[in-house]
Amino acid sequence: MRTSFISRNGNYLGLLVANTILGSAMPMLIILGGLAGLMLAPSTALATLPASLQTLAGLFAAAPFSLLMGRRGRKIGFVTGVVCAVFGALLGVWALYIGSFLLLCIAHLALGAALACYQYFRFAAAETVSAEWQPVAISLMLTSGLIAAFVGPQMFIAAKDTLAPIPLAGAYAALAILSIIGLVPLALTRLPAPTNGSPQSLRERFASLSILKRKPVRLAVGLGAVSQGIMVFLMVPTPLAMIGCGFSEAVAGDVIRWHVVAMFAPSFFTGFLIKRFGVHPIALIGLALLVMSSIAALSGLTSVHFYGSLVLLGIGWNFGFIGATTMLANSVSEDEKALVQGANDTMIALVSTLCAFAAGAIIAGFGWAILAAVSLGLLVTASVMFVKEIRAVA
Repeated sequence: MRTSFISRNGNYLGLLVANTILGSAMPMLIILGGLAGLMLAPSTALATLPASLQTLAGLFAAAPFSLLMGRRGRKIGFVTGVVCAVFGALLGVWALYIGSFLLLCIAHLALGAALACYQYFRFAAAETVSAEWQPVAISLMLTSGLIAAFVGPQMFIAAKDTLAPIPLAGAYAALAILSIIGLVPLALTRLPAPTNGSPQSLRERFASLSILKRKPVRLAVGLGAVSQGIMVFLMVPTPLAMIGCGFSEAVAGDVIRWHVVAMFAPSFFTGFLIKRFGVHPIALIGLALLVMSSIAALSGLTSVHFYGSLVLLGIGWNFGFIGATTMLANSVSEDEKALVQGANDTMIALVSTLCAFAAGAIIAGFGWAILAAVSLGLLVTASVMFVKEIRAVA
């Protein structure tokens, strides 16, 4: 069924291939952000700053990218994102060559903007199929991350020393090349033209944000923000926490690899589960898995605890994030989607940014156990609130 679904939708297939190639940058940047930051930062407390700024970029880039796509089309928006990725990757190479922490931070801002742009592949996927198949299209689009989970870390290992004697510079150069290759399948796709009417004034745009007060929209935005925020909160400091516990960079990288696998492997069936059982039960299971991830992280500092926590974190994120995306796609009209999707991804980026900065401060000042305890407290509170909201919506 899945093969025939993809084969009948050539444009969807083009988006899937493009997202697979471009998305391979994400696991590389998880590793690079912390290690390059540790190498150039004036103090260890600032080592996670490039990764945090990368998340911050999504806060400022999400809405402009959505509005650009609403006016000029998805393809123009994605090409602009690739340009940001190439610029950021090349600037990262130069930052390492001259030893500039400031330029490294700017590079990750540009790379973060590109990652924010790539998030819209999930919405573009939903626009290429009928409403009945939207959950499946969104879910299968995220399976591209499964390939990225293996390709990204392997590219990092293969490329990081190719521009020796400058460590890690080769990995940034590989990101630039990968981004350019990703343009090829994107150029072959024919995506629906934007249908938005005349441009809205600033006052009209603010007035339109009242859409976010609708309970289904509010629930979707909140669920997506919590799922992404907690994932960032636990994932970003994991390599530094593991190295601090005496694990090698290779082991830390392998934990991240399996975390990314866990994020995207369930996408082969998450959409079908939503289609069969409904979006709310799957979203609640996602929250439960995130709670279990925090408990596993709090339980110990062995490799088993790190692997277990990050795998549960990935699966929980998958159920929660796909559930939230499906809810949002079903809750807005064609005319509303550009503004609402931009506001949604801006809110997700805001929460992710706060979580990334907070994670860096907590891991540097208090350690991994306190980080896990904070995560658990936030998730329990959020879960209680979401159960109440779901009952109100149902």
